[in-house]
This record gives sequence, C-alpha cells and structure tokens, in this order.
Amino acid sequence: MKIDKECVVSLIYDLEVDNEIIQSVKEEQHLEFIYGTGYLLPKFEDHIFHKVAGDHYDFSLSAGDAYGEDDPQAYIELSKDLFKVDGKIKEGLLHIGNILPMQDSDGNKLNGSIEDVREETIVMNFNHPLAGCDLHFTGTILSVRKATPQELANGLQKEAQGCSPSACSSCSGCS
Repeated sequence: MKIDKECVVSLIYDLEVDNEIIQSVKEEQHLEFIYGTGYLLPKFEDHIFHKVAGDHYDFSLSAGDAYGEDDPQAYIELSKDLFKVDGKIKEGLLHIGNILPMQDSDGNKLNGSIEDVREETIVMNFNHPLAGCDLHFTGTILSVRKATPQELANGLQKEAQGCSPSACSSCSGCS
C-alpha cells in the first residue's frame, strides 16, 4: 500500500542539522502517525508521499520549509518579577539555555528559552529550537495501512505523546 491521506505510517529516521545527528528514531521506538492530518511538517509528508513499506528516504528541508527562519520578534524581554513564586525566584531557574513552559496573553502554552539574564529582566526566545535550521532526514518506511474510523476520530496514542520531527523539542537547535 502506498502512503496517502488517512494512512497510518510507521517509520524510522535520523535528523541531522549541520552534519550532526540530533535525533534518531529507531525501530523499537518508531514513529507512527496518520498521514495528512498535520502531525508532521507538510514538506516532510510531501517527501514520503506514495512511498511503501521498505522504501528508504533521504531529503533535506530548508529552514523556511521546516520551522521557519529565526524571528527577531520572537525574542521578548520580560521582568524578572514574572518568574517569582511566593515572592521568590526558584534557585537555578533563570540561567541561559533553560527552557521554560510559558503562556501568552491568550492562554496559549509555549516554550521559551532563556537567552540572556539581566539585572531586572530576562530575554526569552520563543522561536522553535530548530528555527533557522536546514534539516536533513534519512530513514525507512516500516509499514503503511489504512487508518480505522476510530483512529481517524481520536488519533493515535504516539501522536498524543508528541514524538515527531514537528514536535521536536528535545534537541538543542542550531549551533
């Protein structure tokens, strides 16, 4: 069966940035998703369209086709007071590189990376960790099957856990 909309696809991959593997998904923890539901980067899906079980893939995505360019407007300076709980800032919380769960004024959850610690403020970077990075994927399609009506209605368990190239936050981003 060829990969098409509403197919459950299982695959493995290595993700490289600047010739360094930053994420590797092996067979025992393969990625499984429903094709065409927006779970993966659209250009990633384009590259595996109509592949079948056993097919290998090897392609690159420009930053613009992946997580976008580094957006200077995603760097926000915030008062240190925002990080206080019961009038105190937890020791070790505010250091460069620390990733903190935050919430915008509309209640949307997002992660921010501390870029700079100043006397009264913190500079947070709300770009995706891979913004500005060209990505290179190599991998293999393990299986392809039609999704069940229940899977189409409720999604897959692994999708709910957020383990995918489009949800990558375990990597450190570009150097």
